[in-house]
Parts: sequence; structure tokens; C-alpha cells
Amino acid sequence: MSKESAPPAPAPGPNPASPQTPKPAAAPAPAPPAPPKPEPIRAKGFASQITARFPDVKVEWMKERRLKVSTSPVRIREVSLFARDTLGFDHISTVSGVDWIAKSQLEVEYFIGSSTPGQEDFILAVSELVDRENPVVPTLIDVWRGAEYHERETHEMFGINFQGHPNQSHILLPEDWNDIPPLRKDYVSPGR
Repeated sequence: MSKESAPPAPAPGPNPASPQTPKPAAAPAPAPPAPPKPEPIRAKGFASQITARFPDVKVEWMKERRLKVSTSPVRIREVSLFARDTLGFDHISTVSGVDWIAKSQLEVEYFIGSSTPGQEDFILAVSELVDRENPVVPTLIDVWRGAEYHERETHEMFGINFQGHPNQSHILLPEDWNDIPPLRKDYVSPGR
């Protein structure tokens, strides 16, 4: 065969079978649906036991591993004993305060835990509101011994007096501190 009779060579261009040819991108897979939020089953169980025993206790909120209830300073010791002796909440995690200055109230909140099998990851918050001008609440040291230093710090930072507490002297502030408690909302730092 001569060069003249040979079929013409194909024109240069992309080869569909070539590995260099980009393939169309596949559509991204849809994101899996978010798992449903766990039902606060344990919180509901504890809440129903507390409110069945103390109808005046208010359930503030609940989550899977958290429950907050509020009561009065008159009832807090009784509610706390029930939480310890019936529900198994045997130790204090911390005690905190909140200054609700617009309502002229202070809140004391006890965060309590349990070493009972199956509820070690659960925290029960028991709170009480008290008048901001005369913030006196009972100590809960006789319920949970570990409350001693937490109440002492709450006294120091918010000016809440824990009636029956053996020692409410300063542990963080200087002994000669002569200003209002520094975590109250009307405290103004002299350095600012």
C-alpha cells in the first residue's frame, strides 16, 4: 500500500477512554439526619419524685443528665435531705450564686451529684431565692459536709449569709475588704 492510499490519521483531540478526561462529579451524598435528642427520662423520673413529695417545688428545666428545681429557703433543707436519702444524691459538686438585681433577689444554687450506679453522670441543681437586702439562708453542711467551703465562697462573693455556718471568713478576698461583694452586679471595680 502506498502512502497515498492510507486512511487519514484521526485528528488530535481528547480520547474518551483516556484516564486524563475528567468525569462529571457525583452529587454529594445527603447529610444523614441529626440523631434525635435523647429524652430526659431520668430527669423526668427525679422531677416527678420530687414534685410528688413537695408539690410547691418548681421544676425550672431538665435535660438528659441535668435537672434544676427551685424551692424556698424554708424548704431547701427538707428537699435536700430527700434528694440525699431517697434519690441518692450524696455529694456536692459546687454551690453558686446569681444576682438578680432587677428583681432585688439573690439565688443560691447547689449542684449535687451521686455515686449511685447508673446515675454518676447526673447533676441535680437545687436552688432558692432570697431577698437581696437581707440574704439569709440555712447552711446545708449537715446535709452535705462538702458544702462548707462552697458556701463560704458564695458568702464572700455575693454577701449571702448561711445561717449555722461555722466560719464565713474570707478565703479569696483580703481580710480588710471593705467594699460590696464583688460578684454582685452593682459592684464597680476601682481599676475600671
